[in-house]
Amino acid sequence: MTVLARMLEGFSRWIDRVAAVIIALHARLSPSRTVELVEQDAGVFAFGASGSERVRIGDDGIAGPLPEGLAGSRAELVLRPDRFVFRPLELPRRAGEFLDGIVRAQIDRLTPWNAGDAVFGWSAPAEIANDRIVVTVAATARALIEPLIRALTGAGANAIKVSTVIPGPEPVAVTVFERQLGGAFEARRVRRALVGSLVVAAVVASAATVAAVVIGGDMEARQSDIARRIAARRTALRANLDAGSDSVVAALARRKNETAASVIVLEALSQILPDHTYVTELRIAGDKLQVVGVTRDAPSLIRLIEQSSHFTRATFFAPTTRSPADPGEHFHIEARIEPEHTPHS
Repeated sequence: MTVLARMLEGFSRWIDRVAAVIIALHARLSPSRTVELVEQDAGVFAFGASGSERVRIGDDGIAGPLPEGLAGSRAELVLRPDRFVFRPLELPRRAGEFLDGIVRAQIDRLTPWNAGDAVFGWSAPAEIANDRIVVTVAATARALIEPLIRALTGAGANAIKVSTVIPGPEPVAVTVFERQLGGAFEARRVRRALVGSLVVAAVVASAATVAAVVIGGDMEARQSDIARRIAARRTALRANLDAGSDSVVAALARRKNETAASVIVLEALSQILPDHTYVTELRIAGDKLQVVGVTRDAPSLIRLIEQSSHFTRATFFAPTTRSPADPGEHFHIEARIEPEHTPHS
């Protein structure tokens, strides 16, 4: 067998198990009506609330009125004990965890039938001496109950359970057979649904993978293009900066030479003005200087400022006034600031 064949076989078995689990869970969780039929005489079953109604079930089917609600319900057959063989089976206490396999292996020794030809069940383990347990096995021929199962299946029962009672001072009910009818059809339907779901999931996953590859490739191409554009822009900016660096430096130097520093202006003005002159306001705007203050002789300030190499075009930009309370004249003088030229080396 090839590897592929083994993989397909394993997958098929896994699907069957999952389908069986789903069917079993659905059967447990889905509420259904239970119709109990208790065998009174051979093939005659009592049913109903009081057990007064009778129906015969045999090889020819069901004779008599059908129990109300049998179709779609769970039919529970309680067979007479004389249909079964009862055998005690002593086992070590630890064997209680493996009763299903142990009893199945012992059926052909305890009964006239093998495990495939019999239906069987066992009671709850009872502890006995020497750390052992005992169970009572109930078994009968499968061919004996098959006509009953076929009849109930034909009547529309949704599930069938077959049990009996172990005789004794305290009778014990034992289930020997249980089946969810329509299981083959349901299993096929659930199996198809599972396979279809897996195929759809695989197609969706493949489509998502292809989309991720395509979109990822497109995004990567866009990122590469953007990175190239950024690199080109940076190169162009760097080239422009390098080309204009000399002109920028030259412009800064020219501006430095053409514009006097405020500190130099203040220092030159302080050297010019006499001691009896007080400056109350000083404004420098570009190459223009405006001085407001109080002095004894305002006209003389014009001459002093004009004589300085730092200023030219000194003039009054507002009338000169005198107040009786002030010691001197209020003056408003403006002048042009001459830039400080630095000799080139």
